[in-house]
Amino acid sequence: MGEISKFLPEKDSNCIEFNFALCYIYSGQKPLNRPGEAGKEKTETHLTLTSCQPRQGVIFMAKKTVMTRDDIRRTLARIAHEIIEQNKSMNHLILVGMRTRGVPLARRLAANIQKFENVAVPVGALDFSLYRDDISHLDKQPVVQHTDIPTSVDGKSIVLVDDVLYTGRSTRAAMDALIDHGRPRQIQLAVLIDRGHREMPIRPDYVGKNIPSARHEEIQVHLVETDGTDEVAIVRHESNTNNDQLHPVNTGKRSGHDTGK
Repeated sequence: MGEISKFLPEKDSNCIEFNFALCYIYSGQKPLNRPGEAGKEKTETHLTLTSCQPRQGVIFMAKKTVMTRDDIRRTLARIAHEIIEQNKSMNHLILVGMRTRGVPLARRLAANIQKFENVAVPVGALDFSLYRDDISHLDKQPVVQHTDIPTSVDGKSIVLVDDVLYTGRSTRAAMDALIDHGRPRQIQLAVLIDRGHREMPIRPDYVGKNIPSARHEEIQVHLVETDGTDEVAIVRHESNTNNDQLHPVNTGKRSGHDTGK
């Protein structure tokens, strides 16, 4: 408890007790002993914590798993079927993953399409860091990664793939970056999670799961290729002064394959 206690405020007459199902304490302690988790300095524990009126430095978070490995597998299989149904022919289709986690998701979708239709769909990786609309306001410049699209996008049907759709600003930046590579016939969007709170007029064509969320909550997508495990979780940053409300996702359907978005 030595490493934990330094984050906790001192008790006084205004103290309120919080019970946390899961708490993550980011410290210098030894990593979790799980396959694929080597090297991550993150300790997981179950605690009942005493927290007083909000002070800086308390970093405890309550976590709830909303998708397991099997959930993600089944969801990607469904999205692959929806892409096949919507596009009819796979001959002019390219899946382009938005870095970082959109890339392994795009590869999994392509593997499913090949399994279902016996057609190899090209898969690309798109970095859109320099197209962000907040780049001039960042304290640190973004790390630019490699963009790799194996064939021309001219006249092709492009499916942009991302893990979480939030404000829509990343998708807008990705479309700008993609158009600099050519003129696609159409651009579609596939996301594993849609959490609402849109700030751009952007709506996905394929949605794995709608998760209504508050702005102070974090949606964490973990994939084997990048994180060593498959999981989607909501992490709530606890505070007794946060009055943020859940933001419902638009339920107006756009097309037959579009599940509640």
